[in-house]
Amino acid sequence: MDIRQYTTGELFGRFLPYFKKYKKTLLLDLFCAALTTVCELVLPLIMRYITNEGIRDLSALSVKTIGGLGLLYLALRIMDCIASYYMADMGHVMGAKIETDMRRDAYSHLQKLSNTYYNNTKVGQIMGRITNDLFDVTEFAHHCPEEFFIAAIKTVISFVILARIHLPLTLIIFLCVPIMAGVCTALNLRVRGAFRRQRNQIGELNARIEDSLLGHKVVKAFTNEEMENGKFEEDNGRFLDIKKLTYRYMAAFQTTVKMFDGIMYLLVLVAGGLFMIRGAIAPGDLVAYMLYVSTLIATIRRIIEFAEQFQRGVTGIERFLQIMDADIEIFDEPDAVELVNPRGDIAFEDVSFEYPDDHNRVFSHLNLQVKAGEKVAIVGPSGGGKTTLCNLIPRFYDVSGGRITLDGEDVKHFTLKSLRRSIGIVQQDVYLFSGTVYENIAYGRPGADRAEIEEAARRAGAHDFIMELKNGYDTYVGERGVKLSGGQKQRISIARVFLKNPPIIILDEATSALDNESEFAVAQSLSRLSEGRTTLTIAHRLSSIRNSDRILVLTEEGIVEEGSHDELMEKKGMYYHFYETANALK
Repeated sequence: MDIRQYTTGELFGRFLPYFKKYKKTLLLDLFCAALTTVCELVLPLIMRYITNEGIRDLSALSVKTIGGLGLLYLALRIMDCIASYYMADMGHVMGAKIETDMRRDAYSHLQKLSNTYYNNTKVGQIMGRITNDLFDVTEFAHHCPEEFFIAAIKTVISFVILARIHLPLTLIIFLCVPIMAGVCTALNLRVRGAFRRQRNQIGELNARIEDSLLGHKVVKAFTNEEMENGKFEEDNGRFLDIKKLTYRYMAAFQTTVKMFDGIMYLLVLVAGGLFMIRGAIAPGDLVAYMLYVSTLIATIRRIIEFAEQFQRGVTGIERFLQIMDADIEIFDEPDAVELVNPRGDIAFEDVSFEYPDDHNRVFSHLNLQVKAGEKVAIVGPSGGGKTTLCNLIPRFYDVSGGRITLDGEDVKHFTLKSLRRSIGIVQQDVYLFSGTVYENIAYGRPGADRAEIEEAARRAGAHDFIMELKNGYDTYVGERGVKLSGGQKQRISIARVFLKNPPIIILDEATSALDNESEFAVAQSLSRLSEGRTTLTIAHRLSSIRNSDRILVLTEEGIVEEGSHDELMEKKGMYYHFYETANALK
């Protein structure tokens, strides 16, 4: 997977467009933030006035004056409460909506990525990036603009008010701010690096858990529970070490801020006291100074408390962007058109292919013609490229050289959706989704009615065994169909393709993992499925392809033999050797 790292500027530049839909909510949230800030900044001015007036002439302070100031502050506090409620409610909802939008975009982008991406990326890492990593974006999207906006207002207004009271003392105090900002920025970079490693490790931990739990039968069969526990303990311990380092950086960060807090208070106490002794500053002004510095320090502390959340959010955005920036290798060409009613003539013209990640060349300058409605079987040694050849037709991978045509047109000339809609694939490793039998068959053509689904099941030879299940078509199949036998799962997958009703069929070793009885039932279903359709069959059990119109022997050297079963047996070449060896092993 791409492990590109981004600068903070890049992250914010890519994240800000997500606020566009919620601009009104954001502006109102910031307006409310400004109101709460004004309420907080008015109190020191009220205290300054009361203190100075009390020292200068206590009799000048009347009940009416105090009452008026009290009512003013009460009104400000009510306004503060209303604004705070909106911020806590709609501000968080805005953040949740942005998180939802980002997760939708990430999931949509993942659907477009090629097999190469998934071959090189752990599912646990992907899951972590679109779930856990985006949880913190809700708080980040809400608090980030809000907290920095409040901090900016408080800092600027505090500086202006304090500078008007006594500029030298103000400059002395605010001299600490850029120094503190520089030190904290350096520590923040370390915190962010630690959070990045933490998120990556939790992805590895998720991948380890998923791998072990999905393979629990193998683990138990080989009594390797202790070994799996050891692997998990190692990954879990590594995660703990990273968290320890993260908290060490956070502690250093918070301690540094606390130290600067103390320095700022000390400056107000000593410098302010000396200025007051010399008569350069009034006692009420010093009280106001202390209150404003307290407000400023409280703001800084809020930023510090937000710093961990900030780094979590930034790291989540970074890992989100690493998905969004993963290249879409297979895409519609600008002039792509819909494929309508294809006949099923397929041609490989001087086709070469190598995997884009490791550049492992599978075959070179391969030529092949498959006529519409023809049943072609492909056999050969493992690693010869049989499955790869078939994967090139629906463009799960793109050719490295040459071209593949369908009805005389390059497959790249058609939209991916219409091309793949015209091809049905039955694989050895059947994947059923967690749900009911009905839902899994309906996946072949969403929107099909129950009668069509049952008819597809009958044609696949699946209806009878489905009706014998506890809840018939509404039976829950379990995760990946674990509650069904291999033959049952295979027939449901065939029913799914029957429902799809494509003109081209690819059978990728669809019976090789089945027992003899299941193989016979599935073979009958596949025979019905291939009637009148262009069919490419990859098979290890050669008995299942004897009736194919044509058999190809594919090796690393390309297509080395071609003909009907009888013709190839007469040649006594590689196919003959495969067939005789298979019979000898029975």
